[in-house]
Amino acid sequence: MTSTPRTIAARHLTYARKGESEKTPFSVCISEPFLLTNENCDIAFGEGAAGCVVSFDGLSEKSRTIYGGDTVQALELAIKSMETFLKWLSKKYDFYFPDGEEPYFED
Repeated sequence: MTSTPRTIAARHLTYARKGESEKTPFSVCISEPFLLTNENCDIAFGEGAAGCVVSFDGLSEKSRTIYGGDTVQALELAIKSMETFLKWLSKKYDFYFPDGEEPYFED
């Protein structure tokens, strides 16, 4: 995909790199679903297949496109994947709710 579709949902958090105390705000963003075409997708897909982009605004991590059989499934899978991505990234970062005090994940 060459351009990111409009963001339709975001979770605002703060993060600190493991072992550091400075906390920085960021947002996990989910794009509106888009239909897959040969121009925006390089995998095989069926008619009506769609994708959603999960991106990290303010965090130096690459965005990820989540695919589904239709726009509803793509959105549903993107929402579920957001938490999985954050859990995976928690190996590198400590995440907090926006106030910066309460941890996002309980250890």
